[in-house]
Amino acid sequence: MSITRRIFLLNSAFAAVGTAALPSFLARAAYGAAEPGAKPKRLVVIFQRGAADGLNIVIPHGELSYYSMRPTINIPRKSVLDLDGFFGLHPSMSAFQSLWNQKHLAIVHATGSPDPTRSHFDAQDYMESGTPGIKATDDGWLNRALHEMPPDRSAFRAIALGPSLPRILAGKEPAVAVNNVNNFGVGGKNPKAAPIANTFEAMYDNSVDAVLHGTGQETFDAVKMLKAANPGKYAPAPGANYPRGRFGDSLKQLAQLIKSNVGVQVAFADIGGWDHHVNEGNTQGQIANILGEFSQSLAALWVDLGDLAEDTVIVTMSEFGRTARENGNRGTDHGHANVMFVLGGPIRGGRVYGRWPGLDQSQLYEGRDLAVTTDFRLVLGELVSRYLGNPDLREVFPGFEGQPAQFLKLLG
Repeated sequence: MSITRRIFLLNSAFAAVGTAALPSFLARAAYGAAEPGAKPKRLVVIFQRGAADGLNIVIPHGELSYYSMRPTINIPRKSVLDLDGFFGLHPSMSAFQSLWNQKHLAIVHATGSPDPTRSHFDAQDYMESGTPGIKATDDGWLNRALHEMPPDRSAFRAIALGPSLPRILAGKEPAVAVNNVNNFGVGGKNPKAAPIANTFEAMYDNSVDAVLHGTGQETFDAVKMLKAANPGKYAPAPGANYPRGRFGDSLKQLAQLIKSNVGVQVAFADIGGWDHHVNEGNTQGQIANILGEFSQSLAALWVDLGDLAEDTVIVTMSEFGRTARENGNRGTDHGHANVMFVLGGPIRGGRVYGRWPGLDQSQLYEGRDLAVTTDFRLVLGELVSRYLGNPDLREVFPGFEGQPAQFLKLLG
């Protein structure tokens, strides 16, 4: 733990609540009582809800078919932020350029689910459960990823930034949804449920949320600790410029929780607004606006974490991509393969991973979509296995036949 973070805890919290009020896991964090040299690893999952248009996010500007298939919504070569002579970023994603140049950012193209559904609801469910084509799965892969890992009594071990716990974190492992760090709003474990109460205290007093079973008292104490730290006065690190909006606010609060050393191990946040059937735009318009918010928020989180970013990995996903051709409304329809970003200190960045299938008519999936050449579970499986240290991928992704030998080697 850095001196600055320890001082933050001591000065902001101890004076207000006293060391006797500290739950054990926060006391360990504050005093650095963990094993010498131990560095906690964190995995942050970002979901782009609505099926993002991967072809206009990481543009294959070296592919002639891309331009012929998208006469009004393509990103002109002169505007593309070139990456490797073939692929390039949308110009609204300039916040990612330094991350790419510093080799912290990797890209996996033509990735996605093998299930052919074009239903938003089903596809999101499959990607969060980690079991494409199977609707009966009760829990989420990110929750299962914690099963074989050393237990941690922190109430914030697994968190979602939002009003209710998402599908991806449902399961046996305790997890909480933090709607707002300033008022500590938390939702229940039912992803469809409205928040049960506005405060951790009310949830603890009522004993209504089974997801807090066994950690209720520490949750209560953790809230007192965070309140004492005066979260409303949190100031991001210099250069961490979060854009206004729900997504930027969520990532700023995530940075605050991570920097407060409350034991965050896995975290989830999402950003909607990617379903561009009409007037998608190109260098300007709908997709440009949301890509600016998306990339600036993630870049701000990276800067805000400072040295802690070296022990953090962020991965993005979306339920499926868009059609290779634009439609008659200057938009795109539901497609198949997409693009994933992987960002972090241990990531071998500055590369586009995966096999590019091409956009010629004969290469398209069902004659209309970019084909999937990398199963999304292979990307996530490498992070769970090689980074988080859970080798039991058959439990995390039941039915998946991928093997470690197939990993893309994203991690250095």
